[in-house]
Amino acid sequence: MAPLVPSQEELQRRRIIGINAETVTNIPSTDFPGHWPGESHSWALDKFKNGFNVEFHRNDPYEASFSLIGLDAAVANAFRRILMAEIPTLAIEYVFVHNNTSVIQDEVLAQRLGLIPLKGSVEGINWMQWFRKESEEDDGTPADTPSDFNTVVMHLDVECTINADAEPGEQDPRKLYHNAHVYAKDLTFHAVGRQEEYFAGDGAIQPVNPDILIAKLRPGQVIQLEMHCIKGIGADHAKFSPVATASYRLLPDIKIERPIIGEDAKKFAKCFPKGVITLEPVTSAEASRPGSGYEGHAGELKAVVRDAFNDTVSRECLRHEEFQGKVKLGRVRDHFIFNVESTGQFESDVLFLEAVKVLKLKCARWKRGLSDLMA
Repeated sequence: MAPLVPSQEELQRRRIIGINAETVTNIPSTDFPGHWPGESHSWALDKFKNGFNVEFHRNDPYEASFSLIGLDAAVANAFRRILMAEIPTLAIEYVFVHNNTSVIQDEVLAQRLGLIPLKGSVEGINWMQWFRKESEEDDGTPADTPSDFNTVVMHLDVECTINADAEPGEQDPRKLYHNAHVYAKDLTFHAVGRQEEYFAGDGAIQPVNPDILIAKLRPGQVIQLEMHCIKGIGADHAKFSPVATASYRLLPDIKIERPIIGEDAKKFAKCFPKGVITLEPVTSAEASRPGSGYEGHAGELKAVVRDAFNDTVSRECLRHEEFQGKVKLGRVRDHFIFNVESTGQFESDVLFLEAVKVLKLKCARWKRGLSDLMA
């Protein structure tokens, strides 16, 4: 017996998660074998290729927005978690303070420095190896020593002095003194060994934002320190995370099931963010068609869904009695709208490709482990 083939209308209904006034319905995914009697939902590569799609909505160097269509929520969430916690970057790990006479304590200054996002040659960072730190457990494993292939060295050496050329009566400390404010741009990078090959020119290690304020000094105060940057991932510490935000939301679905006309239409439009609902005049053809609900309303304004993408699914329209039974809200379960904001090490669209590489490696590792179990 051939498997049953559900209609497109039924398949579309299954894709929608219902957003009600107080509840959310149709949450679990049902496209797996055995859930629907007589239907075949076995996974197939060709079927996945035909159903999967990527749409870009915004592609700036530090922020990207795109849609992944045709994925399961588990895979989409795996990409989100990898973006935040498993793509390696560089960050300051060790700070050796030689002299610090500022008002900021050594440990606070070190913590501020560690959170400064750094950027450099992606090829160089991929070339660098992991720095094995001393284990908290006495397992006899020796810690690595700093080398050109596992440690990047930066320095900060500033002293605040009086500006003899300042105008009489000047009140701005930045004009009264030299180095009154210490910024991220004051960090200097010193390449050693093969780092001169990988981190040269525009690919040199440097702060993403040179204007991050580190400390404020006054005449006679000095900061002299050496910083060691190592490779790490966000799962170890947030300072290694390559993203400021990595999130997704499901595509909103708005269906107007009964006509909303006149003042009700204007009120309905105000229940949504600007641009989601538009007002259009009822045409003569609609007003003359029996059963359309627009009979006798030719020329009046009606509510029409213009762009559900921008909706925040606030449910505001479900709180008004005049809209009861006229609108149905939902979200498309397999349409994930990602928003990725890079901290600067990687461009925002490249970050997702890096996440794909990490997931492929994890799958290959799992496959090897499964083969070993089966052997």
